[in-house]
Amino acid sequence: MKFFIDTADLGEIVDLASTGLLDGVTTNPSLVAKSGKSFLDLIAEICEVVSGPVSAEVTATDHATMLAEGRHLAKIAPNIAVKVPLTVDGLKTCKALSDEGTMVNVTLCFSASQALLAAKAGATFISPFVGRLDDISFDGMALIADIVEIYSRYPALTTEVLVASIRGPRQVADAAKLGAHVATMPPSVIRQLFKHPLTDKGLEAFLADWAKTGQSILGSEVEPLRKPA
Repeated sequence: MKFFIDTADLGEIVDLASTGLLDGVTTNPSLVAKSGKSFLDLIAEICEVVSGPVSAEVTATDHATMLAEGRHLAKIAPNIAVKVPLTVDGLKTCKALSDEGTMVNVTLCFSASQALLAAKAGATFISPFVGRLDDISFDGMALIADIVEIYSRYPALTTEVLVASIRGPRQVADAAKLGAHVATMPPSVIRQLFKHPLTDKGLEAFLADWAKTGQSILGSEVEPLRKPA
Protein backbone atom coordinates (compact mmCIF):
# COMPACT_ATOMS: atom_id res chain seq x y z
CA MET A 1 0.00 0.00 0.00
CA LYS A 2 1.19 3.51 -0.83
CA PHE A 3 1.12 6.20 1.86
CA PHE A 4 0.13 9.75 0.95
CA ILE A 5 0.12 12.61 3.46
CA ASP A 6 -2.99 14.78 3.53
CA THR A 7 -1.69 18.24 4.35
CA ALA A 8 -0.40 21.50 2.92
CA ASP A 9 2.07 22.00 5.79
CA LEU A 10 5.43 22.00 4.04
CA GLY A 11 7.34 21.43 7.28
CA GLU A 12 5.38 18.25 8.00
CA ILE A 13 5.88 17.06 4.44
CA VAL A 14 9.64 17.61 4.56
CA ASP A 15 9.95 15.89 7.94
CA LEU A 16 7.91 12.80 7.02
CA ALA A 17 9.44 12.56 3.54
CA SER A 18 12.81 12.06 5.24
CA THR A 19 11.52 8.74 6.65
CA GLY A 20 11.14 7.33 3.16
CA LEU A 21 7.51 6.44 3.92
CA LEU A 22 5.78 9.03 1.77
CA ASP A 23 4.69 8.08 -1.72
CA GLY A 24 2.66 11.22 -2.44
CA VAL A 25 0.69 14.17 -1.09
CA THR A 26 -2.96 15.19 -1.21
CA THR A 27 -4.12 18.75 -0.65
CA ASN A 28 -7.43 20.58 -0.88
CA PRO A 29 -8.51 24.24 -0.75
CA SER A 30 -9.21 24.04 2.99
CA LEU A 31 -5.71 22.74 3.77
CA VAL A 32 -4.07 25.34 1.55
CA ALA A 33 -6.11 28.12 3.19
CA LYS A 34 -4.75 27.07 6.60
CA SER A 35 -1.18 27.42 5.33
CA GLY A 36 -1.63 31.11 4.49
CA LYS A 37 0.64 30.71 1.46
CA SER A 38 0.15 31.30 -2.26
CA PHE A 39 -1.56 28.18 -3.65
CA LEU A 40 0.51 27.78 -6.81
CA ASP A 41 3.82 28.55 -5.08
CA LEU A 42 3.05 26.08 -2.29
CA ILE A 43 2.13 23.28 -4.70
CA ALA A 44 5.37 23.88 -6.61
CA GLU A 45 7.37 23.64 -3.37
CA ILE A 46 5.65 20.41 -2.40
CA CYS A 47 6.39 18.91 -5.82
CA GLU A 48 10.09 19.61 -5.27
CA VAL A 49 10.06 17.71 -1.97
CA VAL A 50 7.97 14.69 -3.03
CA SER A 51 8.59 12.86 -6.29
CA GLY A 52 5.29 10.94 -6.17
CA PRO A 53 1.84 12.26 -7.09
CA VAL A 54 0.83 15.60 -5.56
CA SER A 55 -2.91 16.24 -5.73
CA ALA A 56 -3.89 19.85 -6.39
CA GLU A 57 -7.60 20.60 -6.54
CA VAL A 58 -9.48 22.79 -9.00
CA THR A 59 -11.88 25.32 -7.51
CA ALA A 60 -14.28 25.83 -10.42
CA THR A 61 -17.51 23.86 -10.75
CA ASP A 62 -18.14 24.08 -14.52
CA HIS A 63 -16.31 21.88 -17.00
CA ALA A 64 -14.71 24.60 -19.13
CA THR A 65 -13.15 26.42 -16.17
CA MET A 66 -12.21 23.18 -14.41
CA LEU A 67 -10.36 22.08 -17.52
CA ALA A 68 -8.54 25.39 -17.82
CA GLU A 69 -7.57 25.27 -14.14
CA GLY A 70 -6.50 21.63 -14.44
CA ARG A 71 -4.27 22.34 -17.41
CA HIS A 72 -2.73 25.28 -15.55
CA LEU A 73 -2.02 23.13 -12.48
CA ALA A 74 -0.55 20.34 -14.60
CA LYS A 75 2.10 22.75 -15.88
CA ILE A 76 3.55 23.15 -12.36
CA ALA A 77 5.30 19.77 -12.34
CA PRO A 78 5.03 16.35 -14.03
CA ASN A 79 3.93 14.71 -10.75
CA ILE A 80 0.79 16.84 -10.37
CA ALA A 81 -2.48 14.91 -10.05
CA VAL A 82 -5.33 17.29 -10.77
CA LYS A 83 -8.09 16.81 -8.23
CA VAL A 84 -11.68 17.14 -9.46
CA PRO A 85 -15.02 16.54 -7.71
CA LEU A 86 -17.23 13.59 -8.56
CA THR A 87 -19.79 15.55 -10.55
CA VAL A 88 -20.79 15.39 -14.20
CA ASP A 89 -18.54 18.34 -15.00
CA GLY A 90 -15.80 16.87 -12.88
CA LEU A 91 -15.87 13.59 -14.80
CA LYS A 92 -15.90 15.42 -18.14
CA THR A 93 -12.78 17.21 -16.95
CA CYS A 94 -11.29 13.92 -15.75
CA LYS A 95 -11.79 12.37 -19.19
CA ALA A 96 -10.23 15.32 -21.02
CA LEU A 97 -7.21 15.60 -18.72
CA SER A 98 -6.63 11.84 -18.63
CA ASP A 99 -6.67 11.74 -22.44
CA GLU A 100 -3.96 14.42 -22.36
CA GLY A 101 -1.77 12.29 -20.09
CA THR A 102 -2.42 14.16 -16.83
CA MET A 103 -3.01 12.22 -13.62
CA VAL A 104 -6.46 12.87 -12.15
CA ASN A 105 -7.70 12.27 -8.61
CA VAL A 106 -11.51 12.17 -8.45
CA THR A 107 -12.54 13.20 -4.96
CA LEU A 108 -15.66 13.22 -2.75
CA CYS A 109 -16.69 9.67 -3.63
CA PHE A 110 -19.35 8.12 -1.40
CA SER A 111 -20.70 5.17 -3.39
CA ALA A 112 -19.40 2.23 -5.42
CA SER A 113 -21.39 3.33 -8.46
CA GLN A 114 -19.69 6.74 -8.33
CA ALA A 115 -16.32 4.97 -8.20
CA LEU A 116 -17.23 2.95 -11.28
CA LEU A 117 -18.09 6.13 -13.17
CA ALA A 118 -14.75 7.70 -12.23
CA ALA A 119 -12.83 4.64 -13.41
CA LYS A 120 -14.65 4.67 -16.74
CA ALA A 121 -13.77 8.35 -17.09
CA GLY A 122 -10.08 7.45 -16.79
CA ALA A 123 -9.34 8.56 -13.23
CA THR A 124 -5.87 7.74 -11.93
CA PHE A 125 -7.19 7.72 -8.37
CA ILE A 126 -10.64 7.54 -6.79
CA SER A 127 -10.93 9.02 -3.29
CA PRO A 128 -13.70 7.45 -1.17
CA PHE A 129 -14.16 9.34 2.12
CA VAL A 130 -14.43 6.64 4.77
CA GLY A 131 -14.37 8.89 7.83
CA ARG A 132 -17.22 11.06 6.63
CA LEU A 133 -19.34 7.98 5.98
CA ASP A 134 -18.58 6.65 9.45
CA ASP A 135 -19.61 10.03 10.87
CA ILE A 136 -23.16 9.52 9.56
CA SER A 137 -23.34 5.86 10.69
CA PHE A 138 -22.45 4.28 7.34
CA ASP A 139 -19.66 1.71 7.07
CA GLY A 140 -16.81 3.42 5.25
CA MET A 141 -14.76 0.24 4.95
CA ALA A 142 -17.69 -1.60 3.37
CA LEU A 143 -17.50 0.96 0.58
CA ILE A 144 -13.77 0.30 0.12
CA ALA A 145 -14.46 -3.44 -0.06
CA ASP A 146 -17.13 -2.90 -2.73
CA ILE A 147 -14.94 -0.66 -4.88
CA VAL A 148 -11.91 -2.95 -4.66
CA GLU A 149 -14.07 -5.94 -5.61
CA ILE A 150 -15.66 -4.17 -8.58
CA TYR A 151 -12.33 -2.91 -9.92
CA SER A 152 -10.77 -6.36 -9.54
CA ARG A 153 -13.39 -7.88 -11.83
CA TYR A 154 -12.48 -5.57 -14.72
CA PRO A 155 -8.73 -5.62 -15.50
CA ALA A 156 -9.20 -2.83 -18.04
CA LEU A 157 -9.98 -0.44 -15.17
CA THR A 158 -6.65 0.85 -13.88
CA THR A 159 -7.92 3.39 -11.33
CA GLU A 160 -6.31 3.08 -7.90
CA VAL A 161 -8.41 3.19 -4.73
CA LEU A 162 -7.12 6.07 -2.60
CA VAL A 163 -8.72 5.81 0.84
CA ALA A 164 -9.36 9.32 2.18
CA SER A 165 -10.80 10.92 5.30
CA ILE A 166 -8.88 8.46 7.48
CA ARG A 167 -9.25 9.15 11.19
CA GLY A 168 -6.95 6.56 12.79
CA PRO A 169 -4.41 3.73 12.35
CA ARG A 170 -7.03 0.96 12.41
CA GLN A 171 -8.59 2.29 9.21
CA VAL A 172 -5.19 2.15 7.52
CA ALA A 173 -4.74 -1.52 8.39
CA ASP A 174 -8.34 -2.35 7.42
CA ALA A 175 -7.93 -0.63 4.05
CA ALA A 176 -4.68 -2.49 3.42
CA LYS A 177 -6.33 -5.84 4.20
CA LEU A 178 -9.05 -5.05 1.68
CA GLY A 179 -6.48 -4.37 -1.03
CA ALA A 180 -6.80 -0.60 -1.35
CA HIS A 181 -3.88 0.85 -3.28
CA VAL A 182 -3.31 4.08 -1.36
CA ALA A 183 -4.13 5.57 2.04
CA THR A 184 -3.93 9.32 2.50
CA MET A 185 -3.62 10.48 6.10
CA PRO A 186 -3.05 13.64 8.09
CA PRO A 187 0.41 13.81 9.68
CA SER A 188 -1.01 12.93 13.10
CA VAL A 189 -2.30 9.57 11.88
CA ILE A 190 0.99 8.66 10.17
CA ARG A 191 2.79 9.38 13.45
CA GLN A 192 0.29 7.21 15.33
CA LEU A 193 1.27 4.27 13.11
CA PHE A 194 4.67 4.21 14.81
CA LYS A 195 3.20 4.00 18.29
CA HIS A 196 2.59 0.89 20.39
CA PRO A 197 2.82 0.69 24.20
CA LEU A 198 4.86 -2.53 24.05
CA THR A 199 7.40 -0.88 21.75
CA ASP A 200 7.78 1.98 24.22
CA LYS A 201 8.02 -0.42 27.17
CA GLY A 202 10.59 -2.63 25.47
CA LEU A 203 12.76 0.33 24.46
CA GLU A 204 12.62 1.71 27.99
CA ALA A 205 13.85 -1.63 29.38
CA PHE A 206 16.67 -1.88 26.82
CA LEU A 207 17.89 1.64 27.60
CA ALA A 208 17.76 1.04 31.35
CA ASP A 209 19.88 -2.11 31.00
CA TRP A 210 22.33 -0.35 28.72
CA ALA A 211 22.71 2.55 31.17
CA LYS A 212 23.79 0.08 33.85
CA THR A 213 26.79 -0.97 31.75
CA GLY A 214 28.20 2.57 31.77
CA GLN A 215 29.27 2.17 28.18
CA SER A 216 28.97 4.50 25.17
CA ILE A 217 29.02 3.29 21.58
CA LEU A 218 30.35 6.60 20.25
CA GLY A 219 32.85 6.88 23.10
CA SER A 220 34.68 3.69 22.14
CA GLU A 221 37.25 3.08 19.44
CA VAL A 222 36.24 0.48 16.88
CA GLU A 223 38.89 -2.08 16.08
CA PRO A 224 38.66 -3.20 12.44
CA LEU A 225 38.02 -6.90 12.01
CA ARG A 226 41.20 -8.59 10.77
CA LYS A 227 41.02 -11.43 8.30
CA PRO A 228 42.95 -14.55 9.35
CA ALA A 229 46.22 -14.99 7.52
